[in-house]
Amino acid sequence: MNKKEWYKNAIFYELHVRAFCDGNNDGIGDLKGLISKLDYLRDLGIGCIWLLPIYPSPLKDDGYDISDFYNIHSDLGTLSDFKQLIKEVHKRDLHIIADLVLNHTSDQCAWFQEARTHPNSPYRNFYVWSDTNQKYKETRIIFIDKENSNWTWDEAAGQYFWHRFYSSQPDLNFDHPLVREEIINILRFWLDLGIDGFRADAVPYLFEREGTSCENLPETHAFLREIRELIDHEYPDRILLAEANQWPSDLSPYFGDGNEFHMAFHFPLMPRIFKALAISDRTPIIKIINETPKIPPNCQWSTFLRNHDELTLEMVSEKDRVFLWNYYAKDTRMRLNLGIRRRLAPLVNGNQKIIELLFAIIFALPGAPIIYYGDEIGMGDNIWLDDRNGVRTPMQWNSKANAGFSNADKKKLFLPIIEEGRFSYQQINVEDQLIIPNSLLLKMRRLIACRKKYEVFSQGTCNFPNLGNQSILAIKREFKGESILAIQNLSDKIIAINPLEYNLKKSYLIDILENNTKNSTNYINDEIRLEPYGFKWFLMKK
Repeated sequence: MNKKEWYKNAIFYELHVRAFCDGNNDGIGDLKGLISKLDYLRDLGIGCIWLLPIYPSPLKDDGYDISDFYNIHSDLGTLSDFKQLIKEVHKRDLHIIADLVLNHTSDQCAWFQEARTHPNSPYRNFYVWSDTNQKYKETRIIFIDKENSNWTWDEAAGQYFWHRFYSSQPDLNFDHPLVREEIINILRFWLDLGIDGFRADAVPYLFEREGTSCENLPETHAFLREIRELIDHEYPDRILLAEANQWPSDLSPYFGDGNEFHMAFHFPLMPRIFKALAISDRTPIIKIINETPKIPPNCQWSTFLRNHDELTLEMVSEKDRVFLWNYYAKDTRMRLNLGIRRRLAPLVNGNQKIIELLFAIIFALPGAPIIYYGDEIGMGDNIWLDDRNGVRTPMQWNSKANAGFSNADKKKLFLPIIEEGRFSYQQINVEDQLIIPNSLLLKMRRLIACRKKYEVFSQGTCNFPNLGNQSILAIKREFKGESILAIQNLSDKIIAINPLEYNLKKSYLIDILENNTKNSTNYINDEIRLEPYGFKWFLMKK
């Protein structure tokens, strides 16, 4: 694979620096703490670290409300610490990307404070102002549980300002050339420090036009192509990952002709994986993959099971949304906006076999998979914390005080450790799982190592052989003469498959997940037996 396309086969690991490891014992995770855990991430087998926002912020939206784009939040460390982090990441042959919020700033940003109080300031035009709140009426409100308008009156400015998210996050005015120039300067600043790219937040909403939804506008794509041209010419091995909660048909233009984003999240896939599991039927997964447009050869989808936000049900029918809420989030505290604010393990009642199965599915499907910190050990959540904090609790490293996350007094922790129940740190932690045979962590290591051996997972074509039973999801990947057949059982029943019935007569299958080489070959006339929620990956040989 071209080294510039390292992202195609990388497994990404999303982590919240505040929640990962506390290096100075103030109760808050920081960059020095993260540096101390890089060997753990390397040994897990991931290829790229994705950091949630690390910039100065009043933290009204967990750091997505940035007040200074050119620095590190003092809780997390310094620019010097960040440079050291990049050096240590690259020393381990890993990559690192960070969130960058293009759409808006914090209302505490110096730009906005000057804009609202000084009408003649050059920063006034950095934001979108109006004497009326009736403009752009066709535009939807994203956070319908918190906001009733995309306009907020500012007394000091004597006008309304535009915001697509919270009212504490005024949108930047991308029609103003100085805003676009400033964004370019910000990109160069961090790229010059050595970062490997950005996960660009909320990219569909950069421009506003009357009579439109103010999403996915041509002007947005034109500016994104400018950014990509900068990357290709000045930083050719760096990447841009688009965060756009859209349908695949709306997402594919963000790849352009291979000249916009390198990657984009495949949001609609996630809820359909959970529906397929709930009904023990492969159909929802196959349908959404078959409806996904082809993308340019230098691009890649980014797939995930869970992340730092709610499991969004925005792109399912009302009927499916109610079904998934009732199935996975019976307690209304588990619901947020149009989604479910739960981690992976609690969604499946801590069933390790199901967790392994779900990862096997996204590892076998097209795209570069993401692991959310702690999901590799089956961490739980705390639905009694506000907003999305329930899925952002401290990493559980061991069974000692504060789960090994920090030596600070427990009361000083930025969020409480999970101390009770089956997901407590005494029950679920890294240290124990490193020595327990067949723990989730060790199984994940083996699964990741196996996936990394075969380029077909990142580049290959994908189709879905029909092996009869609707509970069997069979995924066939092919690339450069290599074929892999991944078979997953979505049910709680034992299912046996006779390959002779399914047009596989001229092949034999090598079980690439099986460690015991004596049993590694299943000839085609052998029955394949899948345990409840079991899966097997076969290399197909003529």
